[in-house]
Amino acid sequence: MTFKGILLVLFGACSFGILSTFVKLAYSEGYSLGDVTGTQALFGASMLWIIYLVQRKTQSKDKPKPIIKTHWIKLVLAGTFTGLVSLTYYQCVKLVPASIAIILLMQFVWISVLLELVFFKKKPNMLQVFAIIMILLGTIAASGYFEQSAANLSIAGIGYGLVAALCYAIFLMLNGNLGNEYPPLQKSALMITGACMLIFAVLPPTFLFNGALGGSLLKWGLILAVFGTVIPPLCFASGIPKIGLTLSSILSSAELPVAVSMSALVLHEEVSLLRWIGVAIILSSMILPNLENLKKANSFRK
Repeated sequence: MTFKGILLVLFGACSFGILSTFVKLAYSEGYSLGDVTGTQALFGASMLWIIYLVQRKTQSKDKPKPIIKTHWIKLVLAGTFTGLVSLTYYQCVKLVPASIAIILLMQFVWISVLLELVFFKKKPNMLQVFAIIMILLGTIAASGYFEQSAANLSIAGIGYGLVAALCYAIFLMLNGNLGNEYPPLQKSALMITGACMLIFAVLPPTFLFNGALGGSLLKWGLILAVFGTVIPPLCFASGIPKIGLTLSSILSSAELPVAVSMSALVLHEEVSLLRWIGVAIILSSMILPNLENLKKANSFRK
């Protein structure tokens, strides 16, 4: 376990956390869902492939090549769920405050537990069940349900947020079970290519021809690609092996307070004390199930 690994995973999580704020800013300048998701996927895939090809050229030729068991098309297809996350989550950000959108996305935690139960017959333990209940209670408080502002929330926006959480949980499940023999950069590039293809199929890339890239869309596309598509995979690929999956999952929850803080500081969204308490409950509920595993991992190392 190294301090460098902790910083890398934390930076990757914080990088994810600031995305919703940038998306809101892009929307405020008149850009569409297709503009935002399309530029992020296109620029992100291009950057990842360039970095991978450069890395491949500079690596020693004597290094043994991994035995590839997973066909690359499976990774491209799995990556379409990343595209679905972008489409549904950014549509959610368009319809509800950014601080609410990130809370809805965080529901992937208990959805992942349900998917493991359905597909792998892995029953949650009592601590996980308790965490799920607390996440749901924390979500109610953090969403502002007990405050007057909750009446103004878009039902469609909530629906898109929950679908984004479902797609994200499916993506994580596929990502953990497919193509682990690939170099992390190549695997990420293949998946983001799949996301890009899906987004372009649903929302044709008109920004390539209508002159939008001549404006500030180029700036927003690059920012979203760097912080949402390039930095997190690179940080996680380097940091997670150093500190382990358990501590990484705990540190990854930093995405939630970063997103809520950015929405309050930059977008000036109102985040009451009750909503902050809800955020704290969600964070605690995400961390609790991993503490026992963390203790076991540390005792094993000793």
